[in-house]
Amino acid sequence: MAVASLVLGIISTIWGVILPSKIIGAIIGIVGIVLGAVVKKNDPSNGMATAGLVLSVIGTVLCLIISVACAAACGACGALF
Repeated sequence: MAVASLVLGIISTIWGVILPSKIIGAIIGIVGIVLGAVVKKNDPSNGMATAGLVLSVIGTVLCLIISVACAAACGACGALF
């Protein structure tokens, strides 16, 4: 599960930077957070789970911030016309 959390964190972070559908990246990141938290609860010294948890949080936050920024920019452009 630690490996899955790490892989999902990496995918979520890459998805947040490159691919256009940020909601999917956020969902992947949330799944990675849950898996990382479960592993950290059972084995607190697991470094791979820590890395997966951190990357999943970064990816999820990145996806959500970019989604909000894009929505705000689209709203601002609509207000100009």
